[in-house]
Amino acid sequence: MARRKPGRREQLLKLALYPLDWLEERSGLVGGVKYFLFRKVPGDISWGHTLGSAALTAFIVQAVTGVILAFYYKPDPNSAYESIRHITDDLTLGWLVRGMHKWGASVFIILLFLHMGRVFLYGAYKYPRELNWIVGVLILVLGMMEGFFGYLLPWDETAYWATVVGVNLQATGPFVGPFLGDILRGGSEIGPDTLARFYSLHMLVLPGAIAGLIGLHLYLVVRLGVTSPPWSPTAAGRPQPGPPPPARKGLVAPGARGARKR
Repeated sequence: MARRKPGRREQLLKLALYPLDWLEERSGLVGGVKYFLFRKVPGDISWGHTLGSAALTAFIVQAVTGVILAFYYKPDPNSAYESIRHITDDLTLGWLVRGMHKWGASVFIILLFLHMGRVFLYGAYKYPRELNWIVGVLILVLGMMEGFFGYLLPWDETAYWATVVGVNLQATGPFVGPFLGDILRGGSEIGPDTLARFYSLHMLVLPGAIAGLIGLHLYLVVRLGVTSPPWSPTAAGRPQPGPPPPARKGLVAPGARGARKR
C-alpha cells in the first residue's frame, strides 16, 4: 500500500519543530522542560501554591531590568548619580525600567515571605522536604543581602548614610564584626572601593548564587512533588492509606507451641 504524501501543513510543522527535535535528540532538555511544565500535581491545590512561581517571575524581572540598567550605570562616585539621572530622565522608558527594578526588589522579598509562610502553614517543610526548606531560607537571606548591596548604587545622600548605618551595625558584631566591616567598606570609611565592591556583589556574586539555589530548589520540587493543603487526606506528614504491613515473625510474634522440631 502506497504511503500518503505529507501535506504542506505537516511539512511546515515538521520544519518548525526541527530545532526542538534536534535539541531533544542530543540533550533531552525539551523532554525535561515538558515534564516540569506538565507534570502531575495534586488536584486540591490552591492559588497559594502559585506564590513560588510569582517569586520566580519577580526574580527574572529583576535580572532582566538589572542587565538593562548595567548597560548605562557607571559604578564611580563621580558618575554614579549622574548615570542614574540619565537613565531616569533621558533614556526611552528608562524611568520604567528603573522603577520596575527598584520596586521589584521589594515585591521579590514580599513574595518570598508569603511563599515561605504558605509552606510553613501547610507543613510542606516536613520530611522529606527539609532540604528544600533550607534552600528557600538561603534564597531569602541572599535576596535581602541583594537589596542591601544595591541600595548604595544610586550614590545619593539617602543611600550613603543608610549604608553607613548598615555597615557600622555589621562592624559591631563580635569577633569577625570589625573584619567584616573593613571588607565591606574596602578601608576605614565608605568611598570608591565600597561602591565597586557593592556593585560587584550586587551584579555578579549574589545573583549567581541566588540563580543556583533557585535551580536546586526547582529540582527538589520536581523530584519530591507538590504538597497538598493541610485539609487534604494526602497532606504532608499524614499517613497514607494502603494495605497493612506484613506480620512480623520471630521474637515479636513467636510461632505456636509444639511447632518446635524434635
